Amino acid sequence: MKFNVPSKTFYTSASAVIKVINPKSPMTILANFLLTLKDNELIISGSDIENSVSAHIEVKESEGSGSVCVDAKRLVELLKEIPDQGIEVNLEDGKATIKYSSGACEFTYIDGVEYPQTKKDENEGEPVSFTVPGEILRKGIDYTLFAAATEDYRPIMMGVLFDVKEDRMVFATTDTRKLVKYENANCAPGVAVSRVIPPKPCSVLRSIYSGEGEVKVTFTSKSATFENDSFSFNCRLLQGSFPDYNRVIPRNNNLLLTVDRQQLLSSVRRVGLCVSQDYGLEKFLITPDRVEIKSQDPNLLTQAHEEMTCSFSGQRLVIGFSAPLLTEILSVLPTDDITIALADSGRPGLFQPGKDEEGTSLIMLLMPMACGEF
Repeated sequence: MKFNVPSKTFYTSASAVIKVINPKSPMTILANFLLTLKDNELIISGSDIENSVSAHIEVKESEGSGSVCVDAKRLVELLKEIPDQGIEVNLEDGKATIKYSSGACEFTYIDGVEYPQTKKDENEGEPVSFTVPGEILRKGIDYTLFAAATEDYRPIMMGVLFDVKEDRMVFATTDTRKLVKYENANCAPGVAVSRVIPPKPCSVLRSIYSGEGEVKVTFTSKSATFENDSFSFNCRLLQGSFPDYNRVIPRNNNLLLTVDRQQLLSSVRRVGLCVSQDYGLEKFLITPDRVEIKSQDPNLLTQAHEEMTCSFSGQRLVIGFSAPLLTEILSVLPTDDITIALADSGRPGLFQPGKDEEGTSLIMLLMPMACGEF
């Protein structure tokens, strides 16, 4: 087999597919790409058994057809070092030869028939399909994935809930200490279905469907498939009952704090350098026009204190938050100004952009920590 292809196009597609490959897989064959040539289309496939990605590239001057397995890491590293130009790829007699303007590189391949194929589960039920803009998928994952649980005591909470409504999409995550709900009504899937996507597939989705254009999504009871003209991605789903995120979000947080996000983030990071590593507690004293932040670690004899201007609809409130968790939330919120809706020192805070994008709603909830007096 032989074909010509722009090196940048080849590299971009291969570097996206390699994200699904597990470098420590017990199956050596899965450290390879499966390259399939048919007519003037090259398909680059990668898998870790549970997840699989295929990239589709148009090539020129192709000869022959078939499938071969080539070392994924070696191919990506080579393509990364080749300047943007047309390259010739020749696959013959067990050797892959890549020719470029200043030279050539040769390495071995094995027959594609040895590459394991994903078996379809006959008990997955009827599929449900809809289309959604790739940008909405990316934003939904960007805003929520950081809040998914990392401990496996409830595996269902380690993923992102895709709660699809007929007239909008809702993305949600929680680890019991923080919760994020992102709602986007700038799409109309036309179906109602809820599935939980594991963290690794979410990271892959975020990278390969980040641009413009529609993505076709197909859910069964056990798997999900995402497709557009350039990529197709299949993954297994997390099984179980996701918590009712709407019940957790308080409705009576009437004390509104408006503050500059970047200024607050910088202060939280600096004050956090002196925080107790056991609890990560930072205390906040909030008054109508000022926020004071304090931390200390008696064991290390460290303490820090900062203050900044704000706008607060209450009179005085003392509340404590975990510095690492608060830093995560402030780092993800997309606007310069943010609003924090509070009730009292024992109830969660609701962090929101100063102004949501049209047709969207983003809410981040953070549980407080017991802090006593300021």
